[in-house]
Amino acid sequence: MSAQASPTEGEFDALYERLKPSLWRYVHRLVGDPDVSDDVVQEAFVRLLKKPNLSENAARLWLFTVATNLVRDRGRTTARRRRLLTAVPVEGPSPNLADRQLEREEQVRAVRVALERLPERDRQLLLMREEGFKYREIAEVIGTAPSSIGTLIARATKRFTEVYRPVEG
Repeated sequence: MSAQASPTEGEFDALYERLKPSLWRYVHRLVGDPDVSDDVVQEAFVRLLKKPNLSENAARLWLFTVATNLVRDRGRTTARRRRLLTAVPVEGPSPNLADRQLEREEQVRAVRVALERLPERDRQLLLMREEGFKYREIAEVIGTAPSSIGTLIARATKRFTEVYRPVEG
């Protein structure tokens, strides 16, 4: 994708193919719902179409920032639904699922619960690091100095380990 002009359809398609998997994983880790992840990623890329003159690296950072904001906005409107679902538990998976799948789902749930307990910035730091962002890129999105990212990630990791309750098998 050229840094001077809007991308052609082919350039945009190629950019989409390169960036979508990582963006989708990031969003899915934030929301835990594949359908919501699809919607957020699609909306972020639609908005990117209206954003000419971005290099691939700038587009990647921009997409992750937009996706984070979309998730945050969506979270505000769905917080009430989450409280209701928590108050009225949904039936668990059927007993005929493999034990490994159940264990995996419980582990994922435990990680999500721990992530929910963290401040938003800590959650964003850990998930962006997991997606392979460089400290400089994380600093740009978070809005802080790159030299402080290592310390912030270490603190976020410590807070995560304090709230994470592994599934006992």
